Amino acid sequence: MAEASANPVYDVAIIGGGINGCGIARDAAGRGLSVYLCEKGDLGGATSSSSTKLLHGGLRYLEHYEFRLVREALQERETLWGIAPHFVRPLRFVLPHTPGMRPKWLLRLGLFLYDHIGGRKRLPGTATVHFDRSPIGEGLRESLKVGYEYSDCWVEDNRLTVMNARSAAELGAVIEPHTRCVSADRGADGWRLTVAREEDGARKTVNARILVNAAGPWANGIVDLAAKRPARGKVRLVQGSHIVVKKLYTHDRCFIFQNGDGRIVFTIPYEDDFTLIGTTDRDFSGDPAGVRATEEEIVYLCTAASGYFRKPVDRADVVWSYSGVRPLYSGDSDGGAAQKATRDYVLETDEENGIAVVSIFGGKITTYRRLAESVLETLIPHLPPAKAGHARLRAGWTGRAALPGGGFAIDAFSDRVEALRRTYPFLSPRDALRLTRYYGTDAARVLGNARSAADLGKAFGAGLTEAEVDYLVRHEWARTAEDILFRRSKLGLRLTAGEIAALDRHLQDRRLPLAG
Repeated sequence: MAEASANPVYDVAIIGGGINGCGIARDAAGRGLSVYLCEKGDLGGATSSSSTKLLHGGLRYLEHYEFRLVREALQERETLWGIAPHFVRPLRFVLPHTPGMRPKWLLRLGLFLYDHIGGRKRLPGTATVHFDRSPIGEGLRESLKVGYEYSDCWVEDNRLTVMNARSAAELGAVIEPHTRCVSADRGADGWRLTVAREEDGARKTVNARILVNAAGPWANGIVDLAAKRPARGKVRLVQGSHIVVKKLYTHDRCFIFQNGDGRIVFTIPYEDDFTLIGTTDRDFSGDPAGVRATEEEIVYLCTAASGYFRKPVDRADVVWSYSGVRPLYSGDSDGGAAQKATRDYVLETDEENGIAVVSIFGGKITTYRRLAESVLETLIPHLPPAKAGHARLRAGWTGRAALPGGGFAIDAFSDRVEALRRTYPFLSPRDALRLTRYYGTDAARVLGNARSAADLGKAFGAGLTEAEVDYLVRHEWARTAEDILFRRSKLGLRLTAGEIAALDRHLQDRRLPLAG
């Protein structure tokens, strides 16, 4: 990966290492631009690892007439599946009909639009499900008779973020997590940033022609820092919390339940042995770094799911919870329910004497790539003519080039798993599946020349080995057990507190060189 020279002048400096910042870094680097990105915490460590893990158009957004957003998101599902077939996969959703909720005609109309406005090619269309005749009705209340099944996709959100960062780095971008921007000053020729490393507080100067503010929930603060004024658009911080429980049913469908308060809740098969339930939508105040699922939200999600299953979901069934803050654009409006706030993105450009900072407000993980393209279109007029021309010619490349590990056909996933087992016969079927899901063709880089499980070094539990840990530190910027067990993977669901502590001690003792 690229190393920074003494004092280069980058074409683009990006503040924020979530999905938007990393997606912009990848697109820009692939268009021949020099890129610097800093992130004050772990890559994808906040909002971008706290999503519901869905690549979807958002069926409910049709009710708010956000047709452009839904169309764009529906188009992106299969694009992202194509460039990341290892950690993106299709998922069938089942929407039970319940009396007193949205009428059947409205659901059919919405699903007809959902099937047809997004250019669906490979994903199957809508079907009607009679629960008393189908295994999909397993565990549901007997009062539920019929539902509607449609397609979207599932994504490992942190892996999507980190693989965009890795791709950017392989294309020459400098990616520095755990590095905070402490000042941003506009000069005659561009920006002068001062950044500080979390590890030891060491500071350095970064020079760039253009600045991109992709700080997510902290975007308003970066506007204050760089533009020296409050943001013109308002950001509405909305907390979304999720819970994980033991598997509620054996089939592979996701349910989307309508609640009496107007919200929807998903129950999603998760990490083979669990069910993910989410999300909540509530306004948030305070520091987003400290967000946690509240007891009220946990009970709310348990109650919401219990309304649809014969066996209630109890508070004691919850094995893990997580929460994130979504920075939604609210314009000049403060009112309305949080779940009705737009998920679309807005770009705000502040320019003085030709020196620009572009700030991003809102957005959703499904459309991060299109957002990045919009940012590049905004930046191009501020580049030298030769670079601007080349950048225009490369527009759209990120939808065609596979992310790291994703260089295989989407219908060849099972073949990749079997090929991995043939090369490394000591792997269990479960471990071969997990390694292929997370690393794709790069799984062989993780395992190296190992001929037995012992060759992979210390075993930390749940199939995690020293070889994989070293790979995550060297190539994916992981530092802590939390990075590895609850962001790069979800193996923390299977480890004891003692095993997690042992991994943290190992990481502190080894002090492997960081990716970069």
